[in-house]
Amino acid sequence: METDFLKTLALVAEVGSMAEASRRLSITPAAVAHQIRTIEQDLGMALIVRAGRSVVLTGAGHLVLKQSQTLLADLARLRASVQQSSAGGELRMGVINSALHTFLPDMLGLYQAHHPEVRLHVHAGVSHQIFHQLQEDEIDIAICLHPPFALPKMFGWMPMREEPLVVLAHKSLADQPALDLLRTQPFIRYDRHLGGGKQAAAYLRRHEIVPNENFELDSLVAIALMVDRRLGVSLVPQFSSPLTAPLDIAVVPVPDASSRVFGILWKRASARSALIQDLLAQARGLR
Repeated sequence: METDFLKTLALVAEVGSMAEASRRLSITPAAVAHQIRTIEQDLGMALIVRAGRSVVLTGAGHLVLKQSQTLLADLARLRASVQQSSAGGELRMGVINSALHTFLPDMLGLYQAHHPEVRLHVHAGVSHQIFHQLQEDEIDIAICLHPPFALPKMFGWMPMREEPLVVLAHKSLADQPALDLLRTQPFIRYDRHLGGGKQAAAYLRRHEIVPNENFELDSLVAIALMVDRRLGVSLVPQFSSPLTAPLDIAVVPVPDASSRVFGILWKRASARSALIQDLLAQARGLR
């Protein structure tokens, strides 16, 4: 049964005339009659009868009209939802701070230039929380560390950055070996609950280094600011941010460094798949 035919039935019931319905629909009265007859043949019963110069619904016609109004309303909401997901609406993103302070502003700027009709809602978090939010459909896309397990096939993954561990030190200490800096200088620890902090802690254990630890922070930008103030050195994933460009800090490579990988994670089956794919296209240009 054509849903447009049900709309025609509703209009005929409203105006009480096939001729008036045909005028409003810009089709012939014969076409209106054909649509009503098609529904009647499909259901096996009459839906309208003549009453003088007008037409009125039969009992079956009233029942069909009542049920079809719900159906047509659901269809309209479905159509609006699909159109919104492909051409506009909102895209919800969960992002780790490392991305928020580095490439994300450029990526969002490119995306917004191509899709000014889309509202981007971005909030920061840690990787395991963001992944859980993606699982629960609280967000549409995650920029986080790769989970420490094989991803189910329902998820897509695009790596964005591979960041080896480095020592962050004041420029005045740039010529000293990395391991000597970690053993002798005051130490600013990257939060050991985060992926990069866990890697740093494992590296220190592997090299039997017990640093002179004064601070522990969960923000790489804040650590860089403290290094600039000569408050210590730090062992962190290598990162680049316009926020740290003016600082007097040096990046000192460490031997046999491990790396962290973060990227973009999404559900392959999503109501906002079109918006997600457009954002991935912009992100590929920044890798």
